[in-house]
Amino acid sequence: SLFLCFSLELRSYRWLLTMIFTVEEINRDPALLPNLTLGYLAADSCLAEGSTLSAALAMVTGQEEAVTGEQCTRAPSVPVIIGDARSAASIVYFASCACLSDRTRFPNFLRTIPSDAFQAKAIVHLLSLMGWSWVGVVSGDDAYGISGVQLLLKELEGSDVCIDYLEVIPKSHTLSKIRRIIERIQSSKARVVVTFAISPDMEVLLREVVKQNVTDRQWIATEAWSTSSHYSSWSGISLAGTLGFALRQVDIQGLGFYLTQLSPGGQQMQPLTQTVWEEMFGCKFVVESQINPLSGPQCTGLEKMESQEVYFDVIYNVYKAVYAIANAIQDMLNCEPGKGPFENGACPDIKPIRPKQSVNFTTPVGELLHFDENGDVSASYDIVNWHVGPEGKSLKMVFPPPVSVKLMEISPSALQLPVSVCSESCPPGTRKAVQKGKPVCCYDCIPCATGEISNATDSTECNKCPERFWSSTDQTVCVPMQVEFLSFRDNMGIVLSVLSVAGATLSGTTLAAFFHHRDTPLVRANNSELSFLLLLSLKLCFLCALAFIGQPAPWSCMLRHTLFGISFVVCLACVLSKTVVVLVAFRATLPGSNVMRYFGPLQQRAGILLCTLVQVVVCVLWLVLAPPVPTESAGGELGARVVLLCAVGSVAGFSLVLGYIGLLASICFIMAFLARKLPDNFNEAKLIAFSMLIFCAVWIAFVPAYVSSPGKYTVAVEVFAILASSYGLLLCIFAPKCYIILLTEQLNVIRFKSFNGHARQNEK
Repeated sequence: SLFLCFSLELRSYRWLLTMIFTVEEINRDPALLPNLTLGYLAADSCLAEGSTLSAALAMVTGQEEAVTGEQCTRAPSVPVIIGDARSAASIVYFASCACLSDRTRFPNFLRTIPSDAFQAKAIVHLLSLMGWSWVGVVSGDDAYGISGVQLLLKELEGSDVCIDYLEVIPKSHTLSKIRRIIERIQSSKARVVVTFAISPDMEVLLREVVKQNVTDRQWIATEAWSTSSHYSSWSGISLAGTLGFALRQVDIQGLGFYLTQLSPGGQQMQPLTQTVWEEMFGCKFVVESQINPLSGPQCTGLEKMESQEVYFDVIYNVYKAVYAIANAIQDMLNCEPGKGPFENGACPDIKPIRPKQSVNFTTPVGELLHFDENGDVSASYDIVNWHVGPEGKSLKMVFPPPVSVKLMEISPSALQLPVSVCSESCPPGTRKAVQKGKPVCCYDCIPCATGEISNATDSTECNKCPERFWSSTDQTVCVPMQVEFLSFRDNMGIVLSVLSVAGATLSGTTLAAFFHHRDTPLVRANNSELSFLLLLSLKLCFLCALAFIGQPAPWSCMLRHTLFGISFVVCLACVLSKTVVVLVAFRATLPGSNVMRYFGPLQQRAGILLCTLVQVVVCVLWLVLAPPVPTESAGGELGARVVLLCAVGSVAGFSLVLGYIGLLASICFIMAFLARKLPDNFNEAKLIAFSMLIFCAVWIAFVPAYVSSPGKYTVAVEVFAILASSYGLLLCIFAPKCYIILLTEQLNVIRFKSFNGHARQNEK
């Protein structure tokens, strides 16, 4: 391919010169085809499939009109064709399309350029390496572009790279369609544009890109245009930073010098040479018949070819292709009958050559060349980076060593990378949630739920913290939960402990005072035995509160509830007995009444014992069937603490214990309320009624407070209810009596003297 109909393609011209150089090198080699001279026939495809097909048919049928060379008297039938670089032209009869590996459709096709299947793998690897997860794709409307995009999409499946748009450059190169493609590129968040198109298609697109001054896009070029020097003169900064895949370049001895020995004054291919010269240096030769003056600089023929940039990528593949032909012919000549590649070991004929010949050889530069079963060679690429030179022209920098499809040896830190993502990376402590109706690369960052963490960027899920661990405030690490319970070291625990001990001490002190003054009228008139038992049970009520403080254990959980239930029942049974005695004692003072004999000390003890036994039975059944046990629950802010509690085990058992206490308290309150208007000397009924009112109010308020309190405060509420009701009983019933006994002894003698006889009768 030399001309694009009306213009010259310098790369194709260099490929032609490379083929000529290689043929001449082989003909000079005494070891390779010593008795055979290679010839060549060149035809212009004009970058059109029709022209390519016509040229190929003319070559294989010997219908070429003219042949250059003294030894040829007619146009020969060409046995081997080094085809067009374009995939579309190669399919009709740079051919990197993976479809050409199909040996069923193309049994006679071999190539020295790698298949685009390898290039697609390398592109996806590059995108992943650079962190470009949101890209656009532009392809040509030909076999090269269509097949390349299909391979790219296949490789992207299951990767972390997504495509925002896919645009196709029309072969008509309609300006309106080209501008629409550029508008789509500019409107996208994808900063990276992957291309799969031949150089002429890309030139049309990129010229419009430069014209519109689109400079904020990262272009990924394929080998079809990544090394073309054609863009250097006009691309400017718009294509600066372009990354491209280039076919591996090799230093072929003598080729560089050969390519720079072009002279417009020579006789060989003079019209073509002059056109090449004009294209290279941007000047025009003066023609004798030319009338109009030149529109540009005039060519002198003295311009320096050494100043021209030559990239030896496809050139090396042309070089290998010619050597492959020569070595294949050499193998045919050296074939021994019975060891050939054909049926029964038959050797191939030189004339005509049948298309079934494998070849393995080492090129003069030391590379081992082998075609696999699909006619492909091993893949190897260079990475090319376009920079802006001092004169504002694009320069190319190669990252050595060559890049294979399996390993990409390029450091992202060596480049100033643009960001091309649909969504920013999710920091640790969050997870990705794909946006509805969009590719997986478009997502929202959702904070991890409490108790879950993610410690890596772009986590797809949050991990639940193990037992006894909780998430940190930033949801990135699991930290041990703070164990929480009502402790003796807590301020609340200390206050409740002090109140408990103070209440027990006060009860003991009151008991000592009553015992010391047991012979006084006040103590004897208020049933000293019941008073002593009531004070002992109140002391036990105060002390049972201590069982609720401290780390729960199986024994403490069972002890706290049973001790609480039994001690309060004993206390209320004593109060109930005192209330009944007050009522009966008042009735006993009436003439003819002898009811007191049914409520003597023995009956009082029996009543207290019976009331207590009922609670004991309930507690025993509770402990046997479903005892309270230590348990853990999440507590504190957002559940970041482990709260150690005592589970009641049986809600029914716990309810019966509280219900029985409430029943006794209600009966006491009703009876004391009925006896409130007894004479002043029997004013203890008013005190009992008031204490029961406080008791009931405390425990009625306890229920909602207990249910709604979090964590260790649940236990604190229960302890507070125990202490409050105990202090209510102690102070309401015994404070007035202690005041009389200790501070106003004369009232103890005067006020209760007339009731000594009743007290003695009661004691009997």
